[in-house]
Amino acid sequence: MTTNNMSPIVSRRFSSSSVVRSRGIYPAALHRKHNMKENYPARSYEIVAKRNDGSVFIGQDRAPAIPLFENAFSAFAQGCLVMTEKGEVAVEDLQPGERIVKADGTSAPLIWIGSSSFVLAGSGKRTPLVRVMEDSLGAGRPSSFITFGPTARVLHTPLHMRGDESNQEVFTLMRDLVDGVNIIEVTPPTPVRLYHLCLEQHSAIMVGGLHVETYHPGDNLMTEMPIRHRDQFLGMFPHIISEKDFGGLCYPRVPNKAQTLM
Repeated sequence: MTTNNMSPIVSRRFSSSSVVRSRGIYPAALHRKHNMKENYPARSYEIVAKRNDGSVFIGQDRAPAIPLFENAFSAFAQGCLVMTEKGEVAVEDLQPGERIVKADGTSAPLIWIGSSSFVLAGSGKRTPLVRVMEDSLGAGRPSSFITFGPTARVLHTPLHMRGDESNQEVFTLMRDLVDGVNIIEVTPPTPVRLYHLCLEQHSAIMVGGLHVETYHPGDNLMTEMPIRHRDQFLGMFPHIISEKDFGGLCYPRVPNKAQTLM
Protein backbone atom coordinates (compact mmCIF):
# COMPACT_ATOMS: atom_id res chain seq x y z
CA MET A 1 0.00 0.00 0.00
CA THR A 2 1.18 3.55 -0.62
CA THR A 3 0.76 6.50 1.63
CA ASN A 4 0.90 9.37 -0.86
CA ASN A 5 -0.94 12.53 0.21
CA MET A 6 -1.23 11.19 3.71
CA SER A 7 -0.13 12.61 7.05
CA PRO A 8 3.39 11.79 8.28
CA ILE A 9 3.94 8.06 8.64
CA VAL A 10 4.97 6.50 11.91
CA SER A 11 6.56 3.13 11.19
CA ARG A 12 7.39 0.79 14.03
CA ARG A 13 7.97 -2.98 14.16
CA PHE A 14 6.46 -3.37 17.57
CA SER A 15 7.24 -7.09 17.72
CA SER A 16 10.99 -6.43 17.85
CA SER A 17 11.06 -5.01 21.37
CA SER A 18 7.62 -4.51 22.84
CA VAL A 19 3.93 -4.37 22.08
CA VAL A 20 1.55 -1.61 23.06
CA ARG A 21 -0.49 -2.39 26.12
CA SER A 22 -3.20 0.23 26.39
CA ARG A 23 -0.57 2.98 26.61
CA GLY A 24 1.76 0.64 28.55
CA ILE A 25 4.46 -1.83 27.56
CA TYR A 26 4.17 -5.59 27.32
CA PRO A 27 7.73 -7.02 27.29
CA ALA A 28 8.52 -9.12 24.23
CA ALA A 29 10.57 -11.58 26.31
CA LEU A 30 7.53 -12.30 28.48
CA HIS A 31 5.37 -12.58 25.37
CA ARG A 32 7.77 -15.16 23.88
CA LYS A 33 7.88 -17.03 27.19
CA HIS A 34 4.12 -17.42 27.22
CA ASN A 35 4.04 -18.50 23.57
CA MET A 36 6.71 -21.15 24.16
CA LYS A 37 5.01 -22.35 27.31
CA GLU A 38 1.67 -22.73 25.52
CA ASN A 39 3.36 -24.02 22.35
CA TYR A 40 1.25 -21.90 20.01
CA PRO A 41 2.32 -21.63 16.36
CA ALA A 42 3.03 -18.02 15.43
CA ARG A 43 1.95 -15.85 12.52
CA SER A 44 3.02 -12.45 11.20
CA TYR A 45 0.26 -9.82 11.23
CA GLU A 46 0.50 -6.49 9.41
CA ILE A 47 -1.35 -3.33 10.40
CA VAL A 48 -1.87 0.03 8.71
CA ALA A 49 -3.92 2.43 10.81
CA LYS A 50 -4.77 6.09 11.22
CA ARG A 51 -3.92 7.38 14.69
CA ASN A 52 -6.03 9.91 16.56
CA ASP A 53 -3.42 12.60 15.78
CA GLY A 54 -3.83 12.01 12.04
CA SER A 55 -0.52 10.19 11.48
CA VAL A 56 -0.47 6.80 9.80
CA PHE A 57 0.86 3.83 11.78
CA ILE A 58 2.50 0.97 9.90
CA GLY A 59 3.40 -2.04 12.00
CA GLN A 60 4.00 -5.75 12.00
CA ASP A 61 3.68 -8.15 14.91
CA ARG A 62 4.31 -11.84 15.36
CA ALA A 63 1.57 -13.31 17.49
CA PRO A 64 -0.09 -16.68 18.15
CA ALA A 65 -1.90 -18.26 15.20
CA ILE A 66 -5.11 -18.70 17.19
CA PRO A 67 -8.67 -17.54 16.43
CA LEU A 68 -8.43 -14.49 18.73
CA PHE A 69 -5.87 -12.95 16.38
CA GLU A 70 -6.65 -14.64 13.08
CA ASN A 71 -10.32 -13.59 13.11
CA ALA A 72 -9.24 -9.94 12.99
CA PHE A 73 -7.28 -10.45 9.75
CA SER A 74 -9.27 -12.86 7.59
CA ALA A 75 -12.54 -11.47 6.19
CA PHE A 76 -11.65 -10.28 2.69
CA ALA A 77 -9.58 -11.90 -0.07
CA GLN A 78 -7.63 -9.82 -2.54
CA GLY A 79 -9.87 -8.37 -5.20
CA CYS A 80 -12.87 -7.70 -2.94
CA LEU A 81 -14.27 -4.40 -4.18
CA VAL A 82 -15.12 -2.03 -1.33
CA MET A 83 -17.34 0.95 -2.15
CA THR A 84 -15.80 4.32 -1.30
CA GLU A 85 -17.05 7.83 -1.95
CA LYS A 86 -14.89 7.78 -5.12
CA GLY A 87 -16.08 4.40 -6.33
CA GLU A 88 -15.10 0.76 -5.81
CA VAL A 89 -11.55 0.06 -4.63
CA ALA A 90 -9.92 -3.35 -4.21
CA VAL A 91 -9.36 -4.07 -0.53
CA GLU A 92 -5.60 -4.40 -1.04
CA ASP A 93 -5.47 -0.83 -2.45
CA LEU A 94 -7.35 0.90 0.37
CA GLN A 95 -5.63 3.49 2.55
CA PRO A 96 -6.54 4.76 6.02
CA GLY A 97 -8.61 7.92 5.76
CA GLU A 98 -10.57 6.90 2.67
CA ARG A 99 -14.29 7.32 3.17
CA ILE A 100 -16.11 3.99 3.00
CA VAL A 101 -19.78 3.79 2.01
CA LYS A 102 -21.94 2.08 4.62
CA ALA A 103 -25.12 0.08 4.14
CA ASP A 104 -27.29 3.08 5.05
CA GLY A 105 -25.72 5.20 2.30
CA THR A 106 -23.62 7.37 4.57
CA SER A 107 -19.83 7.17 4.69
CA ALA A 108 -17.13 7.07 7.36
CA PRO A 109 -13.32 7.14 7.28
CA LEU A 110 -11.36 3.92 7.18
CA ILE A 111 -9.32 3.73 10.38
CA TRP A 112 -7.57 0.35 10.38
CA ILE A 113 -6.47 -2.28 7.86
CA GLY A 114 -5.17 -5.63 9.07
CA SER A 115 -3.73 -8.34 6.83
CA SER A 116 -1.87 -11.61 7.02
CA SER A 117 -0.82 -14.46 4.75
CA PHE A 118 -2.67 -17.75 5.25
CA VAL A 119 -1.94 -21.23 3.93
CA LEU A 120 -5.42 -22.72 3.71
CA ALA A 121 -4.42 -26.13 2.37
CA GLY A 122 -2.14 -28.67 3.98
CA SER A 123 -1.95 -26.95 7.37
CA GLY A 124 -4.05 -29.52 9.21
CA LYS A 125 -6.80 -26.93 9.61
CA ARG A 126 -9.89 -26.62 7.45
CA THR A 127 -10.13 -22.91 6.65
CA PRO A 128 -11.48 -22.52 3.11
CA LEU A 129 -12.35 -19.27 1.42
CA VAL A 130 -15.96 -18.66 0.41
CA ARG A 131 -16.79 -17.75 -3.18
CA VAL A 132 -20.17 -16.14 -3.77
CA MET A 133 -21.53 -16.22 -7.31
CA GLU A 134 -23.30 -13.32 -8.97
CA ASP A 135 -26.88 -12.69 -7.74
CA SER A 136 -26.64 -15.51 -5.16
CA LEU A 137 -28.37 -13.44 -2.46
CA GLY A 138 -30.63 -11.43 -4.75
CA ALA A 139 -30.36 -9.25 -7.85
CA GLY A 140 -26.97 -7.56 -7.81
CA ARG A 141 -26.03 -9.27 -4.54
CA PRO A 142 -23.24 -9.61 -5.35
CA SER A 143 -22.86 -7.78 -8.66
CA SER A 144 -20.20 -10.31 -9.76
CA PHE A 145 -18.56 -13.29 -8.11
CA ILE A 146 -16.55 -12.36 -5.04
CA THR A 147 -14.30 -14.29 -2.68
CA PHE A 148 -14.31 -13.81 1.08
CA GLY A 149 -12.15 -15.03 3.92
CA PRO A 150 -13.49 -17.46 6.53
CA THR A 151 -14.56 -14.76 9.02
CA ALA A 152 -16.62 -12.54 6.67
CA ARG A 153 -20.15 -11.81 7.83
CA VAL A 154 -22.93 -10.50 5.61
CA LEU A 155 -26.05 -8.61 6.67
CA HIS A 156 -28.80 -11.07 5.96
CA THR A 157 -32.25 -12.14 7.09
CA PRO A 158 -32.19 -15.88 7.88
CA LEU A 159 -34.95 -18.01 6.41
CA HIS A 160 -36.52 -18.74 9.80
CA MET A 161 -36.87 -14.98 10.46
CA ARG A 162 -38.41 -14.02 7.13
CA GLY A 163 -42.04 -13.06 7.18
CA ASP A 164 -42.26 -12.58 10.93
CA GLU A 165 -42.92 -9.25 12.58
CA SER A 166 -39.28 -8.36 12.97
CA ASN A 167 -37.89 -9.48 9.59
CA GLN A 168 -34.61 -8.52 11.23
CA GLU A 169 -31.31 -8.42 9.41
CA VAL A 170 -28.41 -9.94 11.30
CA PHE A 171 -24.74 -10.56 10.57
CA THR A 172 -24.32 -14.12 9.34
CA LEU A 173 -21.03 -15.88 8.66
CA MET A 174 -20.69 -16.21 4.91
CA ARG A 175 -19.34 -19.74 5.32
CA ASP A 176 -22.56 -20.72 7.09
CA LEU A 177 -24.44 -19.91 3.85
CA VAL A 178 -22.43 -22.33 1.70
CA ASP A 179 -24.79 -24.41 -0.45
CA GLY A 180 -22.29 -26.03 -2.80
CA VAL A 181 -23.82 -24.36 -5.87
CA ASN A 182 -24.12 -20.58 -5.61
CA ILE A 183 -21.93 -20.19 -2.55
CA ILE A 184 -19.00 -22.56 -2.48
CA GLU A 185 -15.84 -23.26 -0.53
CA VAL A 186 -12.48 -22.70 -2.19
CA THR A 187 -9.14 -23.91 -0.81
CA PRO A 188 -6.18 -22.53 -2.80
CA PRO A 189 -3.02 -24.66 -2.63
CA THR A 190 -0.77 -21.59 -2.30
CA PRO A 191 -0.67 -18.88 0.40
CA VAL A 192 -3.28 -16.13 0.16
CA ARG A 193 -3.33 -12.71 1.78
CA LEU A 194 -6.51 -11.87 3.67
CA TYR A 195 -7.70 -8.56 5.13
CA HIS A 196 -10.05 -6.98 7.61
CA LEU A 197 -11.16 -3.38 8.11
CA CYS A 198 -12.25 -1.06 10.91
CA LEU A 199 -14.16 2.20 10.73
CA GLU A 200 -14.68 4.54 13.68
CA GLN A 201 -17.59 2.34 14.75
CA HIS A 202 -18.75 -1.17 13.92
CA SER A 203 -20.56 -0.97 10.58
CA ALA A 204 -21.99 -2.75 7.58
CA ILE A 205 -20.16 -1.60 4.45
CA MET A 206 -20.80 -2.05 0.74
CA VAL A 207 -18.64 -4.80 -0.79
CA GLY A 208 -19.55 -5.97 -4.27
CA GLY A 209 -23.20 -5.12 -3.70
CA LEU A 210 -23.36 -6.92 -0.34
CA HIS A 211 -23.56 -5.39 3.13
CA VAL A 212 -20.55 -6.85 4.91
CA GLU A 213 -19.42 -6.41 8.50
CA THR A 214 -16.35 -4.45 9.56
CA TYR A 215 -14.20 -5.92 12.32
CA HIS A 216 -15.43 -6.09 15.91
CA PRO A 217 -14.11 -8.58 18.51
CA GLY A 218 -17.58 -9.25 19.91
CA ASP A 219 -19.27 -8.08 23.07
CA ASN A 220 -17.76 -10.63 25.45
CA LEU A 221 -14.57 -11.86 23.82
CA MET A 222 -12.26 -9.31 25.44
CA THR A 223 -13.36 -10.15 28.96
CA GLU A 224 -12.94 -13.89 28.40
CA MET A 225 -9.40 -13.96 27.00
CA PRO A 226 -6.18 -14.23 29.06
CA ILE A 227 -4.66 -10.87 30.00
CA ARG A 228 -1.40 -11.58 28.14
CA HIS A 229 -3.34 -12.13 24.90
CA ARG A 230 -5.62 -9.15 25.46
CA ASP A 231 -2.66 -6.82 25.91
CA GLN A 232 -0.95 -7.93 22.73
CA PHE A 233 -4.22 -7.94 20.80
CA LEU A 234 -5.11 -4.37 21.80
CA GLY A 235 -1.62 -3.29 20.81
CA MET A 236 -2.53 -4.14 17.22
CA PHE A 237 -5.13 -1.34 17.18
CA PRO A 238 -3.26 1.98 17.58
CA HIS A 239 -6.53 3.94 17.66
CA ILE A 240 -7.85 1.84 20.58
CA ILE A 241 -7.00 2.61 24.21
CA SER A 242 -9.26 0.00 25.81
CA GLU A 243 -11.70 -2.64 24.62
CA LYS A 244 -14.57 -0.20 25.27
CA ASP A 245 -13.38 1.88 22.32
CA PHE A 246 -14.64 -0.79 19.91
CA GLY A 247 -18.16 0.26 20.90
CA GLY A 248 -21.21 -1.94 20.46
CA LEU A 249 -22.37 -4.09 17.56
CA CYS A 250 -24.42 -2.17 14.99
CA TYR A 251 -26.47 -5.29 14.20
CA PRO A 252 -26.74 -8.56 16.13
CA ARG A 253 -24.84 -11.62 14.98
CA VAL A 254 -26.26 -15.05 14.26
CA PRO A 255 -24.55 -17.56 16.59
CA ASN A 256 -21.79 -19.28 14.67
CA LYS A 257 -22.15 -22.91 13.64
CA ALA A 258 -18.55 -23.10 14.86
CA GLN A 259 -17.61 -20.53 17.46
CA THR A 260 -14.03 -20.16 16.21
CA LEU A 261 -12.23 -19.66 12.93
CA MET A 262 -10.54 -23.05 13.00
